[in-house]
Amino acid sequence: MKASKANLINSFSLIIFGVWGYIDSTSITALIPAMIGGPLLVCTSGIEKGNKVVSHLAVFATLVILLALIGMRLPKSLDQGGVGLFRVISMISTSLLAMIAFVRSFIRNRKSK
Repeated sequence: MKASKANLINSFSLIIFGVWGYIDSTSITALIPAMIGGPLLVCTSGIEKGNKVVSHLAVFATLVILLALIGMRLPKSLDQGGVGLFRVISMISTSLLAMIAFVRSFIRNRKSK
């Protein structure tokens, strides 16, 4: 999968599940994934064009949200269970998929030079 497509899927996932979490809990912190997903969505065209700066910013934002979801949100969601756990696991999955696509893209670009 191309890095731009993986980023697009991840950004939509973060936005949709972040807003859904906010609607369920009315906690403003539930919008943090959506606040990361928005800029990631904007980065998609730069990633498609091969802009290195944009790609690296997207990787950094993806890594930050992935670590935050795993380290801070997942333990709480495991205790609570339910739909919140589904949302967190979905966001972790798409973020991990995007990270793998980015790393593969960087390796591919490095080998082509």
